[in-house]
Amino acid sequence: MRNRNAAFRPARLALVAGVFGAALLTGCVVAPVPGAVYNDPYGYPTQTTVYAPVAPPTPYYEVQPALPYPGAIWISGYWNWSGNRHQWVPGRYERPRHGYRWQPHRWDRSPRGGWQLQGGGWMR
Repeated sequence: MRNRNAAFRPARLALVAGVFGAALLTGCVVAPVPGAVYNDPYGYPTQTTVYAPVAPPTPYYEVQPALPYPGAIWISGYWNWSGNRHQWVPGRYERPRHGYRWQPHRWDRSPRGGWQLQGGGWMR
């Protein structure tokens, strides 16, 4: 009888080790790095006006990555105003919207002084 139980010990040990290993590996999950967050996920212009007391820096030169899918268009990055300073919003690829064209962001002098952010959305 001891010989029969002794024969099952390696199998039990392997089973326990496999279950324990699988339980450990469930904690090995690689979460994707979050991308840039945009206020309007669909990119349609809103009536919100952004004012800044100082002119934005010159735009960064961005290297466009390879096309992620056929027909994608590159939306250039721009300087946004947030938290009393300019913050760079990186460029990205988007699917074209049927019947719309992309209007890039731009900074214009404000009639009330300072600078005003214009555009940045799909226009008919």
